[in-house]
Amino acid sequence: MPDDPEVLNIVEILKLNVPMAMKIALDGLLDSNYKSRDTSISDVGRYDKVEVSVVLCNDNFIQNLNKEWRGEDSCIEMLSMSQYIPDLDVPTLMLGDIVISVETAARHAEERGHTLLDEVRIQAVRGILRLLGFDHQTSDESAVEMEKEEQLILKSLRWKGKNLAKSVLDSGKSQTETLDEQVTSGLKRAGSLRFYRPKFKYIFCDMDGTLLNSKSQVTARNAEALREARSRGVNIVIATGKARPAAIDALSMVDLSGRTGIVSASSPGIFLQGLLVYGLQGREIYKRNLDQEVCREALLYSLEHKVPLVAFSQDRCFSMYDDPLVDSLHYVYHEPKAEIVRSIDQLLGTAEIQKVLFLETPEGISSSLRPFWEKAIEGRARVVQAQPDMLELVPPATSKGDGVKILLDHLCISPDEVMAIGDGENDIEMLQLASLGVALANGSERTKAVANIIGATNDEDGVAQAIYDYAF
Repeated sequence: MPDDPEVLNIVEILKLNVPMAMKIALDGLLDSNYKSRDTSISDVGRYDKVEVSVVLCNDNFIQNLNKEWRGEDSCIEMLSMSQYIPDLDVPTLMLGDIVISVETAARHAEERGHTLLDEVRIQAVRGILRLLGFDHQTSDESAVEMEKEEQLILKSLRWKGKNLAKSVLDSGKSQTETLDEQVTSGLKRAGSLRFYRPKFKYIFCDMDGTLLNSKSQVTARNAEALREARSRGVNIVIATGKARPAAIDALSMVDLSGRTGIVSASSPGIFLQGLLVYGLQGREIYKRNLDQEVCREALLYSLEHKVPLVAFSQDRCFSMYDDPLVDSLHYVYHEPKAEIVRSIDQLLGTAEIQKVLFLETPEGISSSLRPFWEKAIEGRARVVQAQPDMLELVPPATSKGDGVKILLDHLCISPDEVMAIGDGENDIEMLQLASLGVALANGSERTKAVANIIGATNDEDGVAQAIYDYAF
């Protein structure tokens, strides 16, 4: 088995649980009057001790063992193999082996609405009873008798489980095998070494304030969660207000950029608030530019009011003058280093501008900058605020959510197969579009109001928590 923390924890619990279940089962044999049980093992008082082994494995292992032991080339959840030899005068009763596929157990746990530990405990109890001569598959009477003993043990230990022995008999072998084959196929497609099917094919994740903490870093736990999701077949797509080089640079710090990472020059992605969308092979499938007159007015305002401004043009950034705040976009937020252009005409003649970004104090933005621009650009552009100290002007009737929809159409993916994680006002449409929208606790009140789930903050590994809690 892989070194999965959940499985290792279950192993430790079983070391205590199996002897407890064994004692109750053996005590029940003394006054047993079951008609369908093989009574070869009845008096265990003559033994000094009783031994049973429990093996947790994956589907491939139990399928091979089932073929070797029973001649059936199929995957099952639990296999019991008796080692009992009647009339053998030895001090130890070697009861046998119980082999449980954790992958199949996890699928059944999900279907039955309880935990993996619950399901493994139930299968361990069933395995013990099989080794003691019960067999629910021989007749309705045997199923009822085994169910009765199974419930006695489970209730005595206050474990979960109800009517499982009978339900297996009633469900029909072909139906169960068909379901298992479908789920196993899904797991193989996901490349899973853990035991839960992904609930979503795609996770769209914002960066600033979401994947990045307050130091603009991807934490080790967030990085590990993204890797684990990818290893289980979930596609991670970055949906950010950043330029693509900024996303690549930030994720390179945790080895998640490039061809083997989640973002590269050849991967799908949504950048600059949905104004640049890249599809398969990193091919540009959508671009929207800001009106040149709005750009000109914003640049003039920057010069006249001494408010630093950065203009974004695909993978490049431009500014009219040097300023520490402009530099911070590069050194703190990973954006391309701004190229200084000395005249407005030169800047507008150099490149097409998708958005402009003002850098100001939160108080300055709320008291003057935002009210001014909301009135000045009415109908010609849109104000977006992803961070308290940044205000952006983008083309009208555009949003990050629109970019997500464009990419989903390109990939032929339904929003029902999407989970989205964000924090800012620029994430609202994306969270509304997704089947499950998670807003981190540090997000804006407007964003949290439209989300399905409020997660932890970006400084508490909110992305990792959302993935582990809701993606599987």
